[in-house]
Amino acid sequence: MTSAAPPPIPRAAGLLPFIGHALKMRDNLGFIDSLRDTREPLVEIVLQPGTRTIVVQDPALIHQMLKTLAPTLDKGRLYDKLGQLLGDSVVTATGRPHVRKRRQLQPAFAHTEISRYVDIMRDEVTATVAGWKLGRLLDVREAMVGLSLDMLAKTVFAGSLDDAVFRRLRSDLSVVMNGVGVRLMLPDWAERLPLPFNRRFDRARAGVRATVNTAVEELQATGHDTGDMLSMLLRAVDEETGEPLTGHQICSEILTLAVAGTETTASVLSWTLYELARDPEVEARVLAELDEVLGERPVTFDDVTRLPYLNRVITETLRLHHPGWLVTRRTTEETRLGEWTLPAGTELAYCQHALHRDPERFPHPLTFDPDRWTDAAQEPVPGAFLPFGDGKHKCMGDRFARTEMVTAIATMLRSVRLELAEGQAIRQVARLTVRPRALRMTVRPRNRPRAGVGR
Repeated sequence: MTSAAPPPIPRAAGLLPFIGHALKMRDNLGFIDSLRDTREPLVEIVLQPGTRTIVVQDPALIHQMLKTLAPTLDKGRLYDKLGQLLGDSVVTATGRPHVRKRRQLQPAFAHTEISRYVDIMRDEVTATVAGWKLGRLLDVREAMVGLSLDMLAKTVFAGSLDDAVFRRLRSDLSVVMNGVGVRLMLPDWAERLPLPFNRRFDRARAGVRATVNTAVEELQATGHDTGDMLSMLLRAVDEETGEPLTGHQICSEILTLAVAGTETTASVLSWTLYELARDPEVEARVLAELDEVLGERPVTFDDVTRLPYLNRVITETLRLHHPGWLVTRRTTEETRLGEWTLPAGTELAYCQHALHRDPERFPHPLTFDPDRWTDAAQEPVPGAFLPFGDGKHKCMGDRFARTEMVTAIATMLRSVRLELAEGQAIRQVARLTVRPRALRMTVRPRNRPRAGVGR
C-alpha cells in the first residue's frame, strides 16, 4: 500500500507574470503576515523569476529546517548578497567555514568578555541621555540607532582609536548600516550605477576598511593588547591553518556585526521604550525592581540576571516586535521537509515577526504582556519562538545583545521618563529590520532628578 501524496504547496495570491509578487512586496511585512491567514504550513511566493521561495509557517517544520536539515542547507540569496556587500563573515558563511569562523569568534562573546563590556555600554548610555533636552521631542528611533552604534563601536575599538578616527569610523559605519538594507533588495546591476547613493555607500565602506586595517596594523606592530574586541579578534586563529585572521577578515566580521547587531538592538530598544510609555503600570514595575535590586548604584553585569521582570519585558518585546521579518535558507540537494520533497535550489524562508504573533501559540498575541513568560510550563513549542534563531546558526551574540538591552533600559529609565507625543500614529515598517517608521517622545525628568541629564 503506497502512502498518499502530500497536498500541493499553494502559491500566495497576487502573482503576476514576469514580476511575481514584486508589487505585493511593496508592503513586504503586510504581505508576509497575510500568508498566515491561509493556515497552510508552506506557502510559495515568487520574489524573482525562476526561483521558488517557500515560506515555512508551521513551527515543527521551522524547527526541522533549522536543526535537523541544517547540514544540507545554505543560507540563501539574502545572505549571499550580504556577503557581497560586507565580505565573508560568520553571519554569511555556511558549512565547515561557518563552524571555523564561529569557533574563532566565540571567545569575544564569552561570559568574561561581556562582563567587561558593561561599563562601556553604560557609559555610552549615560552620555547619550545627557545630550537629551528636558521638555523637548526626541526622535527615539534615531537616538537608539546612534546609541546602539556607539555601544558597539566603543566595545570593539575602546582602546584602539583616538577620538578623531573614532568619529570618522562612526560616521562611515552609520552610512553603511543605513544603506545595506536598500542594497540587499537591489539587483546586482543597480549597484554599479553611478548614483550618489551608491558612491556614498562605497566610499563609506572603503573608509571603514581603511580605518580597521590601519588599527590592525598598528596593534600588530606594537603587540599591545588594548582590552577591546579588536584585540580579541587579533588573537583568534584558524583552527585548521593556525593562521591569525587577516585585516580584511576582521573588517568583514566587524562590518557585519555593526549592521546585524546595531539595527536589531536599536529596533528592540525603540519598541521597548514605546511599550513602557504606553503602559505606566509595566514601567512602574520595572522601576520598582530596579530600585530594589540596584538601590542608588548603576547597573552591572551581575545585575543582568537579577532583574527578572525587566528581562520578561524585553522577551515580550522580542515576541511582539521582533526585528526579523524574513530569514532565509536554501536547499543544496533534494530535501524532505515534513511531507514534501523539495528540489535543490529551493529558497526557504520564515518570518519571526509573523510567527511570534500566531494566536494559536500566543493567546491575545497583540497584547503586550510580560507576565506571559512567568510560567515556564507554558513555554512555546520548539520552532514557535525564535528571538535569536536556532540550530548551528543561532545568533552567537545573543547574550551580548540581551546584556546591551538590559543595561540600556535600566540606565535610561532611572534618568528620564519618555512620553509619547500626542496624536502620533505609530506605524511599523520592514526594511533591514521591523522598526517604527517614526517614534517621537518627549523627554521628562524622573521624580528624583539624576545628574547628567541636559536641561
